Amino acid sequence: MKRQSSATASTPIAVIAPRERRGPGTALAFLGVASFSLTFPATAWGLESFGPWSLVATRCVLAALVAGGCLLALRVPLPERRHLPGLAVVAAGVVLGFPMLTTLALQTSTTAHAAVVVGLLPLTTAVLSAVRTGSRPSRRFWLAALAGAAAVVAFTLTQSGGALTAADGYLFAALLVCAAGYTEGGRLARVMPGWQVIGWALVLCAPLTVPGAAVALAYEPAHLTWHGIAGLLWVALGSQFLGLVVWYRGMAAIGIPKASQLQLAQPLLTLVWSALLLGEHFTAAAPLTAVAVLVCIAVTQRS
Repeated sequence: MKRQSSATASTPIAVIAPRERRGPGTALAFLGVASFSLTFPATAWGLESFGPWSLVATRCVLAALVAGGCLLALRVPLPERRHLPGLAVVAAGVVLGFPMLTTLALQTSTTAHAAVVVGLLPLTTAVLSAVRTGSRPSRRFWLAALAGAAAVVAFTLTQSGGALTAADGYLFAALLVCAAGYTEGGRLARVMPGWQVIGWALVLCAPLTVPGAAVALAYEPAHLTWHGIAGLLWVALGSQFLGLVVWYRGMAAIGIPKASQLQLAQPLLTLVWSALLLGEHFTAAAPLTAVAVLVCIAVTQRS
């Protein structure tokens, strides 16, 4: 494989997307959110057959095989050296960090609770994006984002009896690493196709995830069920690869801060899936909090 041409190297990274790309970009970003909303229920299914470490390592290996096959089949040139640090951040945050931390959290937390806590991800991503890319959203944008975050924090403390649990700690750590991965991925998606961003990140992790999966499966033997297999396949192909492909492309089109706020809809969608697929029951606080952050979406998208 050859490296990308010098013409690509001179392409500037735009901060504001052209207006004509924003409509399709919003649709792509929301399609990514819809796929992510199934991640927690699918992870809960996967944990029926796999241990937490073997589930995460195996999902990464499967996703890397698909991504690597696409890169080879299309003869995609190797990423430029200047893009490797950003890809490493995507790999550490989105490929390894977020899946592992949320899977550990879901061992003791319900998917409904985890979904609402992850509603803080849009604000976290917007803050890191402002620091990393120099974007300056309006004051109304920040007020709406902070309102959505406050609703999530209040819900978390209420459900945890006024104190954070170990699962909440895993979830908040997952927010930080995922936001960093989203920010770098959205930035890189302006100079290379979004599917190549996550594809190369998965391939970069393969030297760790392949032996990791072998060791994890040896210590956490799989007990295969239909739910477990379906959950593994979704988190590997739907969440880890295809969802991120459209998500990064959407972020490149409409900008990282606005795309991140679309993810405020994810908790409500996950609540629906957790009720339909897992039969979970939750208090009225969960859907009310999710609706509150949905209101914030409308404000941020019009800011």
